[in-house]
Amino acid sequence: MLLLHAPPSPFLRTLLRYNNHNHHSSRVFFFSLSHFTKPFSIATRFFSRSRLSSLLPMDGQRLAAGGSSPEHFTGDWYSVPELRLRDHRFTVPLDHSQGPYSSPKITVFAREVVAAGKEEQKLPYLLYLQGGPGFECRQPTESSGWVQKVCEEFRLILMDQRGTGLSTPLTVSSMLQFKSAEELADFLKHFRADNIVNDAEFIRVRLVPDAGPWTILGQSYGGFCAVTYLSFAPQGLKQALITGGIPPIGGGCPADSVYKAGFKQAINQNEKYYKRFPQDVKIVQELVNYLAEQEGGGVALPSGGFLTPRGLQTLGLSGLGSSAGFESLHYLFQRVWDPTLVPGAPKKISYNFLSSFEKWLSFDTNPLYALMHESIYCQGSASKWSANSIRSEVEDRFDAIRAAKEGLPVLFTGEMIFPWMFDEIHALKPFKDAAHILAEKKDWPPLYDVQVLNNNKVPVAAAVYYEDLYVSFKLAMETASQIAGIRLWITNEFMHSGLRDDGNKVIDHLLGMLNGKKPLF
Repeated sequence: MLLLHAPPSPFLRTLLRYNNHNHHSSRVFFFSLSHFTKPFSIATRFFSRSRLSSLLPMDGQRLAAGGSSPEHFTGDWYSVPELRLRDHRFTVPLDHSQGPYSSPKITVFAREVVAAGKEEQKLPYLLYLQGGPGFECRQPTESSGWVQKVCEEFRLILMDQRGTGLSTPLTVSSMLQFKSAEELADFLKHFRADNIVNDAEFIRVRLVPDAGPWTILGQSYGGFCAVTYLSFAPQGLKQALITGGIPPIGGGCPADSVYKAGFKQAINQNEKYYKRFPQDVKIVQELVNYLAEQEGGGVALPSGGFLTPRGLQTLGLSGLGSSAGFESLHYLFQRVWDPTLVPGAPKKISYNFLSSFEKWLSFDTNPLYALMHESIYCQGSASKWSANSIRSEVEDRFDAIRAAKEGLPVLFTGEMIFPWMFDEIHALKPFKDAAHILAEKKDWPPLYDVQVLNNNKVPVAAAVYYEDLYVSFKLAMETASQIAGIRLWITNEFMHSGLRDDGNKVIDHLLGMLNGKKPLF
């Protein structure tokens, strides 16, 4: 078991002498993946627990007080309205399973946030695990929402998950450095929840005083990571909060079950959308017919991509699952067509609509989401483009061209990635072959340990949204039944974006369930 306290001073002195000797190579690695340093790996699934206990390398209290080491750089405090922040950069192994000496290194960035005036207070730590996969934490610009609520009693850590934000970001341009699709796919296999949790533990033992446990808050995919954390490093957790993010934990690849449920929920959300905005039925039908009649079955996008009817349907990814999504989608369709300024001018889709369509998807800024999306469900089995396979079973409902011609509502899809997106979305085109390799990869390591979850001792509270587009209520409840002691708040008051929409209420309710302020049943 990982020690919750710092190792003895003689070991620290030895390690510090070693780290000082290797200081130059550690600093260089912030700019190059080819340099090797020697931080400690906390991959609890790959090393004996007694060995792990003896290898904790750093006094967390010293680092939390502002110290730095070759593997942990701490910046100066700075301010935004009513908050104080400072930046931390950690040099971590790309592959924690290789141990501290063999793996190439990457940087993981974390932003420490406290309420103004609380910089020196001894506050408990809370790590926020962002949704995704492949999205960084939002940068706080003021004290508001759930951040404000958390900072009332915690020292908040916003960790950009590996490959995102300032954590050795895997961008459209940076990934072009790989010489082959095989090399890229081999690199990307290390960017799932197991290594995100390993990164978090690496940070915890260096940042939290005495390497003590912390609270975690997992939103959406961050909740998936939280369940992985409960499985493989529960000793690092004081308590866990989950919002809209209880994953399916069955062996193999339960993606088929995920997408079967996802298409059903997408149909439900489409029906609600068109009831709200019935005038959009004809607008979308007209747009689909127009696209289908163009040469090649679509029109060019500003970035160089191609908009087709099936591509248009992906607007449901953002438009059907969060508060104000329906409204945003409706307003988007109000600007589909250019006005006729010159009599006889051909009908044309407006540049504003085409540009807005691309901005909705975020694949140009966060390509990791598309590349890794189905792999987050895989344990020892390949996804084989599961969403695309399941779509073929329900194509009678999601055939946009046929629906438009027959006068039926065109249905939008939900949280699904399809192989043809790597042909039609310009930012994803260079990574098509790597995406196919990942879709066929079978030897994904485990993400959950059901036996450990059955015997869980960490207090857990979770908000489960009854009509969640992104996380199946049924599958979430099946998993919850396997996590001992979990407290559930089941509600249809919020959609998937509940934490963003009313963070104060959500955080207050979940903490209240754990601290005795809410009834047990």
